Amino acid sequence: MARWSPRQVSDAAPDASSLTAARRLATPGPWRETGCNEVLVWGQCQGSGKTPYQVSVDVVAPAYRCSCPSRKFPCKHALALLMLWAEGVLEDSGQMAGFAREWADQRAERASGGPARHGGDTAPDPEAQAKRLAERTARMDAGVADLRVWMGDLVRGGLAAARTQPTSWWDQAAARLVDAQLPALADRVREAGSQVHARPDWADHLLTELGRWWVITSAWQRREALDPVEQADLRVAVGWSQASSEVREVDQRPGPWTVLGAHRSDDGRLQQQRTWLRHDDGELVVVLDFAGYGQSLATPQLSGARLDVTVARYPGSAPRRGMFVDLPTASGSVATLTGGTTLAAATEDAARSLETAPWRSRHPAALAGVTLGRPSAGSGTSSRSPGTPGGSDWLVVDATGSVPMTADADPWLLLAVSGAHEVDVFGELDGGAFRPLSLWTGDAVVAL
Repeated sequence: MARWSPRQVSDAAPDASSLTAARRLATPGPWRETGCNEVLVWGQCQGSGKTPYQVSVDVVAPAYRCSCPSRKFPCKHALALLMLWAEGVLEDSGQMAGFAREWADQRAERASGGPARHGGDTAPDPEAQAKRLAERTARMDAGVADLRVWMGDLVRGGLAAARTQPTSWWDQAAARLVDAQLPALADRVREAGSQVHARPDWADHLLTELGRWWVITSAWQRREALDPVEQADLRVAVGWSQASSEVREVDQRPGPWTVLGAHRSDDGRLQQQRTWLRHDDGELVVVLDFAGYGQSLATPQLSGARLDVTVARYPGSAPRRGMFVDLPTASGSVATLTGGTTLAAATEDAARSLETAPWRSRHPAALAGVTLGRPSAGSGTSSRSPGTPGGSDWLVVDATGSVPMTADADPWLLLAVSGAHEVDVFGELDGGAFRPLSLWTGDAVVAL
């Protein structure tokens, strides 16, 4: 069964309010145990209660089932699940969830004892799966080609003209990318439409983003020439997700892992929590947690904690994304940041990572012996210069140079804890600025 288009999902909604509520839930955050095959789509959505709602959809009939109390068919949970499926977020899974199998069996029994159409526990039909893969890549190829034409028109018209465009202009371009199953690129375009009206350095930011999109689309068009690691990075860049069940079974590494720092963000539609971990041999991974509108993020791990936990690692270049295979258990803590480096070395390391994934904008950095400062009068240094988009008026300084702090960082907390002395800090280099996440004194670790 070919995946539905976003328009088909919208047409299935019983009313506008259900569609609006579904869009708030159509993020990976509240969902787990998701999957699909030739006939069914299933998943569990965490609501306000302790027990998640069990959602199953027969996309051939079609028919819907959800354990929520709503009397609308399909309910917002079923619509949200279909939205994720239509965007390509859900991958084929041969192992059906128990609740989905039970519902499929009940429907098969009611259908005059006819053979069940749910596909059993066998792997998806290889021929059908290959056909769907070909259809998806063709759709993505067309979406990439359309985006490159759109970018060419934007540049020929000039960045100033692009800034005068209404939000709907950017949203329409993003919607076409969603239809082409390129959700990550769609998010980038939609976010750029917001930033051109919000940032004082909007022109530099937009030009940088256009460069990233061009590199991503160029890499996609020659993806067959890339090695597996580069292809994995490219899949993330365009939004082609990998089933967590596959990651969990392939590349696991036991602990202990040390929590270096964490950061939460909220764009009004999706909350994200990044937790940076380091193994004793120096390997860094980042664990991502998501939560949709009205949902709660996972409890953050404490900076400096030593976790006895096995981490499964997604494919791609370092630092790789990871996921907890089981519940982490703290076995102690450390207060000294080992492996600290200089600003110059951290910047060089970030530059090297761009050789593999040039569309990345965020890089972890453990800095040793830094202080906070302000640009000196007459120095010509400005946090709003083209080289430091999104920065604040505060600088992180060491003997090798300086970099502005991100605008969302709190310099006063860092000053209060450090007493304006040299300290070790872990954080992220992001868009030419530094976001401190934790401060290490040798006696304690303070989350920033």
